[in-house]
Amino acid sequence: MHNFLFGIYPYIALSVLVIGSIARYERDPFTWKTSSSQLLRRRQLMLGSVLFHVGVLVIFFGHLVGLLTPIWIFDALGITHGAKQTLAVVAGGIAGVMALIGGLMLFHRRITDPRIRKTSSFADIGILALLLAQLFLGIGTIFVSLEHLDGYEMTKFMAWAQGIFTFQSDAASHITNVAWIFKLHLVLGLTIFLVFPFTRLVHMLSVPVRYFLRPGYQIVRSRRTRPLSHR
Repeated sequence: MHNFLFGIYPYIALSVLVIGSIARYERDPFTWKTSSSQLLRRRQLMLGSVLFHVGVLVIFFGHLVGLLTPIWIFDALGITHGAKQTLAVVAGGIAGVMALIGGLMLFHRRITDPRIRKTSSFADIGILALLLAQLFLGIGTIFVSLEHLDGYEMTKFMAWAQGIFTFQSDAASHITNVAWIFKLHLVLGLTIFLVFPFTRLVHMLSVPVRYFLRPGYQIVRSRRTRPLSHR
């Protein structure tokens, strides 16, 4: 089971993530949106959304850089494993708490407001619940990481992640003996990748590049009190 969860399941999740996202964009481009509920209720949205999105972005890019950067680059820059571990705990802890508070505000708003609940799909509520569970687990891993401030425990996860992306058959063996909470955190993270193409999370992949390159124009509301006469 360990080899399946950490040696095979990652490829299943990442394949569905990539292929499913491309298929959705090509097949149903008009579903590629955030489906914002701001017009229904602005209260709680702004503060909760800012805290949640800033926290999640810091966590995402922190994991991306921390796990996929080759160890020799940190060594070449003079960054010790302990320093990297401490930075991950502090920055990740702050960002995790921010995202958790913001996420709980958004979840409360979506569940308790009748109009927003009515317009929310199962996927909208489900993915937010999964993200909150993942944030709880992530914050929980901090207390275990505090027992390994030398940073060498973190190198196991780096070796695993880089082994997955370089198609090493023994990648799962790097994290055989890590704490259960780390393993649960990884499995839930991979599951979020798996369902990613079927949720509103796809808007993360959209960058409004064309917005900045569009020709200039301005929409002006007419001050006329009566419509123009027909020609």
